[in-house]
Parts: sequence; C-alpha cells; structure tokens
Amino acid sequence: MLRLLSNYISAQLNQLLRNEKGMGTIEIVIIIAVLIGLAFLFRTFAVDFFTKITQGISNNNDIDSLFN
Repeated sequence: MLRLLSNYISAQLNQLLRNEKGMGTIEIVIIIAVLIGLAFLFRTFAVDFFTKITQGISNNNDIDSLFN
C-alpha cells in the first residue's frame, strides 16, 4: 500500500514538473516576494551602511575608518 502511494505521488510530481503552463509567472512572483522579504529584513542595515558611506564621502574621510 505504501509503495503504491509512493509511486502515485512520484508520478504526480513528475507530471507537475513536466507541465510548464504558467510556471514563468509563478516563478517571477515568488522571486519578487523573496526579494521584498529580504529588503524588509535588511532595511535598517542597508540604510545605516549607505548613510555611513555617504557621510564619509561628503566629509572626505577614509571609508575604512567608518566601519571600525
């Protein structure tokens, strides 16, 4: 019984992977969602990072000294 169920699931997954209708749109939506999630996770880090860099450039400081 377990082998029959395993074969059925395997066959369904293979059929799903071979059927490529609409896969492009779904993949793009998933990639965009992941990128937006990462942007929210690292938002404060990115803002602080670029703020330090721009302040260092405007003050003519050495970039390496900003991160010590």
